[in-house]
Amino acid sequence: MATPATARVDLAAIRHNVALLGERAGGAEVMGVVKADAYGHGLVPTSEAALEGGASRLGTAYIREALALREGGVTAPLLSWIIGPGEPIDEALEAGVELSAADVPLLDEIAAAARRTGRAARAHLEADTGMSRGGAPLAAWPALLARAAALHAEGAVEIVGLWSHFACADIPGHPSIEAQLDAFETALRLAEKEGVAGSHVIRHLANSAAVMTLPRARYDMVRTGIAMYGLSPIPELGDFGLRQAMTLTARIALAKRVPAGSGVSYGHLHVTDRETTLGLVPIGYADGILRHATGRAEVWAGGRRRPVTGRVCMDQFMIDMGDDPLAAGDEVVLFGPGEEGEPTAQEWADNLGTITHEIVTRIGSRVPRVHG
Repeated sequence: MATPATARVDLAAIRHNVALLGERAGGAEVMGVVKADAYGHGLVPTSEAALEGGASRLGTAYIREALALREGGVTAPLLSWIIGPGEPIDEALEAGVELSAADVPLLDEIAAAARRTGRAARAHLEADTGMSRGGAPLAAWPALLARAAALHAEGAVEIVGLWSHFACADIPGHPSIEAQLDAFETALRLAEKEGVAGSHVIRHLANSAAVMTLPRARYDMVRTGIAMYGLSPIPELGDFGLRQAMTLTARIALAKRVPAGSGVSYGHLHVTDRETTLGLVPIGYADGILRHATGRAEVWAGGRRRPVTGRVCMDQFMIDMGDDPLAAGDEVVLFGPGEEGEPTAQEWADNLGTITHEIVTRIGSRVPRVHG
């Protein structure tokens, strides 16, 4: 059945990107980060492609995402790292999902779930090395390590990872990068002193940007997020040979001629300066097309780029074709790899003052993902 809009996902591009990232990782394991429905690309098919491309593990933000992977038949090691009150920790342990902890109360909660289920928890301890988001501050790190050691001795918790996250790895030369590397080394030394950093424990810090630019940060494993989807983690340094995986298309729902002086869409932000053909593109802000794309973003239609004309609406927006032909059912490409002249996700991000992460993850559930 035809749909108004489609997000086509090139799984070969995912496999290519993961293989390239594996080469850049210099022998470190690759974790494919597939949170947020694999950055909007479709959780299970994208995860399978990442594993085929060489990823050995997958990472999600929430437990429910990891459980969905298990329900989808994915058997690879999984890590979930945002665990608030009331999360299904018992189910996670029963499904063999590894969990992250950044404070003693959560680690105790994970241990209690291990006792209830009879399944020893596999845990990663997160240190806050300077992002001030997740993770235990270094002042609280020794207490977390000591509790982890005690729970390990009890058999309730096995510590399988030590990790942190960069704040500014996508800003080459930012002083926080070296400061965070030094802080992570301090955290690792404290873990060794506490007996929590054996050879089986995976040390991981590098995100996509660090994989590309910071050999010192690669350790035992790298976590590849945005780059896995073919979007550059540091756009000013180029595309690194990555291939954009998502192409967002729609089919014209209505084409019509209007006279000069016609106000277009809400607020009449655009008024035609001549008789022209307008095309109605049936996708809008309810589907993730930012409302302020009005007059800023372009699409590919009729063999060339056309600006988004007039206010983006909940379910639709307009394009101005001038005197070029247009008919209902004609395809419009909002963004793609750029190989045929169409805008890329990076161009949309640049024109809208955001990052590619937001462009692809905002694409809503009304837009089917077609994998190939």
